[in-house]
Amino acid sequence: MTTSARPQVLIVGGGPVGLTLAIELGQQGVACELIDKRPALGKLPKMERCNARTMENYRRAGIAERIRANGLDNDLPMDVFICTKTLQHPALLHHPYPSVNELKARGLRTNDGSLPLEPYQLVSQYTLEPILKETAEDLPGVTVSFGNELVGFKDLGDHVVATVELADGSTREIEADYLVGCDGGSSTVRRELGIELRGESRLEMTQALFRCEDLFDRIKVGKGRHYHFADARNTFLIVQDDTKHFSLHATVPPEEMGTLFEQIAGTPIEYDTLYLGTWTQRLMLADSYRAGRVLLAGDSAHLVIPTGGLGMNTGAGDAVDLAWKLAGTLHGWGGPELLDSYETERRLVGARNVASSTKATVGRRRWRDLYEPIMAEDTPEGAAARARLVEVADEAHRISNELLGIECGYRYDGSQLVVAEEGDAPDADSFAYAPSTWPGTRFPHIWLRDGSALQDHLGRGYTLLSTDALTAADKALVAEFARIGAPVSTFQVDTEAVSVLEGRSRYLLRPDLHIVWRGDAVPDDVTALARLATGHGAAVPA
Repeated sequence: MTTSARPQVLIVGGGPVGLTLAIELGQQGVACELIDKRPALGKLPKMERCNARTMENYRRAGIAERIRANGLDNDLPMDVFICTKTLQHPALLHHPYPSVNELKARGLRTNDGSLPLEPYQLVSQYTLEPILKETAEDLPGVTVSFGNELVGFKDLGDHVVATVELADGSTREIEADYLVGCDGGSSTVRRELGIELRGESRLEMTQALFRCEDLFDRIKVGKGRHYHFADARNTFLIVQDDTKHFSLHATVPPEEMGTLFEQIAGTPIEYDTLYLGTWTQRLMLADSYRAGRVLLAGDSAHLVIPTGGLGMNTGAGDAVDLAWKLAGTLHGWGGPELLDSYETERRLVGARNVASSTKATVGRRRWRDLYEPIMAEDTPEGAAARARLVEVADEAHRISNELLGIECGYRYDGSQLVVAEEGDAPDADSFAYAPSTWPGTRFPHIWLRDGSALQDHLGRGYTLLSTDALTAADKALVAEFARIGAPVSTFQVDTEAVSVLEGRSRYLLRPDLHIVWRGDAVPDDVTALARLATGHGAAVPA
């Protein structure tokens, strides 16, 4: 680790979002300091899954395989069960989901853009955070310091000065060009800015974390990751990545959680209780993601119910989007609309994902509301009640787990950095994923004829993709990016996945692999296209 006397970016909050931002900035040559008021990393699972898009981004950061090696065994299934009695009784409903290795094998056989380059990975937050922290600390120009609490800051127009309280009670001032609040739902940064989180609160849940060495091996209902119980207590058991730890959520007092864990285990167990606490389900979005030189990312900007796994993953997407825009601004090639587009793009995604989490939560609520005590009875009435619940849950509960379109299909409509295209755009809010090269979307993953993945050939700058040799106009566009000072490269696509290209021969991609523009020939005004893509505000005809 090396440190700058004056970081360009001060990151407040050392959870997965703040650490991802530090990695992305450090890898793009931006000096940054991350502070966190906690004395050390936490021991709670919180998030439990990196989705496909997050894993693609971690692949580009060079840490995907390390995360997989420390996460859930890649040969274990990701199945989901709804149960009535215990983990030892047959399930009411079983939804099978493939292991990471099964998905990887399927991906190698598929070249129509419909699958991500990287499948999901079950990894507990307390496993992920040390990997991210160590990666960030190893980068030149990145400083990570825990036990430092932000107590105030001033935006002075051309820089920010933050006041930080150290563990010994003393204070220090940190000056930076920008400050980013990644400090969670109760964000100090957001509060100091006076930005409101608006939305709704739902159930208050109790959470417990248990360690039990052999329960997973003794589960008879089937091996999986989620075990929901049809009961009056909203009981939900999550297997953590080492299969030795279990997080249990229910609407019972904390002191009853141990007894509940023993009951649903359905067999005598020895276990340790590591945590008991309460949390409230919230669906909320910040009024704004930015005020001057201070920005918000992650839970400080949006809160979702974990149903669907969109919390940390949305925040990680914020970090990737914000990092390249801060880098472009600080490196001098980005125009004023480059950083402005962060709020335009990511608040759109935040609102979309709050809505998606709401839909998933409502789906789960539909079958839970059908619970009747007679379901536990071996009677015709009990069987009929179980059948009613299963009929609804078989469709409604899938919403929580089958949302690749939400994870990978988001589109930056209305962005200052995207050339609007006329016509009927694909549905960007669909839970099912359909590959598209419509401007604003992530370019779909495809395999090239040599067996490599297109994504692996694309760097952290802009890329002009072509299906044939470059023309003089193409070279003029590249030269215009170079004149502005923005990193740019070209790549000729040689693939059998021609359907994904949707008949175009040219695509301009941003550093985050989202599409700025597509067509058969670059526009006549290459200056306007390059200026728009880099945030200088030029208008470009479609």
